[in-house]
This record gives sequence, C-alpha cells and structure tokens, in this order.
Amino acid sequence: MTQIVLASGSPRRKELLGSLGVDFQVKTKPIDETFPADLPAREVATYIAKAKANAFAEEIMQGKVDKQALIITADTVVILDNKILAKPADKREAQEMLHALSGSTHLVITGVCILTQGGLQTFDEVTSVVFKELSASEIDYYIDHYQPFDKAGAYGIQEWIGMVGIERIEGDYYNVVGLPVHKVYAHLKQLGAL
Repeated sequence: MTQIVLASGSPRRKELLGSLGVDFQVKTKPIDETFPADLPAREVATYIAKAKANAFAEEIMQGKVDKQALIITADTVVILDNKILAKPADKREAQEMLHALSGSTHLVITGVCILTQGGLQTFDEVTSVVFKELSASEIDYYIDHYQPFDKAGAYGIQEWIGMVGIERIEGDYYNVVGLPVHKVYAHLKQLGAL
C-alpha cells in the first residue's frame, strides 16, 4: 500500500485531497520560497513546488521513509499583468491587491510535484478568473470578516468575495482553491497509488 504524504500546511489542500477519498498524512518542512528575479511568473508555482519536494528528496532516495512513499507538494500563485500577487502582509496590502484585481482578469497557477523513489513528476494547472468591479466597502467587509492573509492574491474563491465578486472563471475551480484535484487523482492512479 502506497504511503501518501501531503507536504502542505494548507487546510484547503488537505480538505481537497481528503475529498478524493485518499488516505494520507500531512508532513511539512520549512523551505526558502524565494525564486530567481528573472524567472517568468508562469513558472514560479512549479519552481516553489519543486523546492518543497526537494526538501524530502534525501529521505526518499536514502530509503528513510517507506519505499512506497509518495510525497505531494504544491504551490499556488496569483498573476495579474505578469506580476505575482503573494500573500498580503497586512490589511493595507490586502486592500491594494483586491483593488488591483477589481474589474480585471487574472491567472491562478498551481504547480504540483509528486516525488517517489522512481523520480519526480511535475505539472501545473492554469485558471483564468474574472472579477467584477469591487467597491471599497466590499473589499473592507471581506478583509475584516475573512482575514485573507494566508491566501495568494488576498482572496479565497470559496469565500464570500468569490460568491459576490467573481463573474466567471475559465478552467479548474479547485485549482483556484489550491489544488487541481482532477490532475492529482489522474497522476496517483497512473502511479498505482489508488
């Protein structure tokens, strides 16, 4: 039986993977999430997901964990006008991000890595998200009630702001939540883990 490890502290990723009916454990390691300044924005999520996977590479390759172990890592970025909107540091930064997203279209990219003794598989998913014009009061209400400081781009699509502010998406909804579960499921099946 394959031991599946989700190397993410995200409660949303944990919930999504659990919804697939997958048995797994959560194990995280601190990593440096900085990336080269010249790295194209579309490649950042996969770059960071690989860094997260590499933190477990020694354990996998030296057999310090079960030979059947499989490590899943992921990172999600929000890109507006080719610029990455990270997690906001405070309310002011969250307001700036949401004002920038208001009335515009942005991309959400999640990079995923699956590490086994057989090697590393990487893939990503891209979703286009269209926000309506948000009022300052809507932005402040959302920030005050939902505290989106742990979310790239300062919002969670599954929360109030997604219900009232997102006009449409093109692509995978669950990718915007934080994990493209259909692709993860397909890769786990391909690897014989399910």
